[in-house]
Amino acid sequence: MSQVKVYGVKEPLRAIRNRLSDVIHGCVVEALQFPENKRAHRFLYLEPDDFFMPEGRTEQYIIIELLMIEGRTVETKKKLITLLFDRIHRQLGLSLNDIEICILESPAHNWGFRGQTGDDVSISYQIKV
Repeated sequence: MSQVKVYGVKEPLRAIRNRLSDVIHGCVVEALQFPENKRAHRFLYLEPDDFFMPEGRTEQYIIIELLMIEGRTVETKKKLITLLFDRIHRQLGLSLNDIEICILESPAHNWGFRGQTGDDVSISYQIKV
């Protein structure tokens, strides 16, 4: 299981939302071996006055949080982060300085979906990659 939250200034983020979602999903499918039909993305649009950002960032600055059931190797998570930086930069033109990524993991028993806890539900893809 994986869910993605993307935070950014409303207008610049809204302008790239669909393409960014496609890029993120492609990276998740490749690095985490996710099925194509497993996309759960949320875009959180912030007013410029509500989004304090580090010095040196532009209005295109985004934060990507990936919430996942734990179990992926360090190498797999680093591959995902590397793919995200590379493809977002190349395909959408965002500066590497304007992209921040955080992977947050929790045990399967902390998740609930399809009426069951994550450690009891049967899923169609591997988590230990």
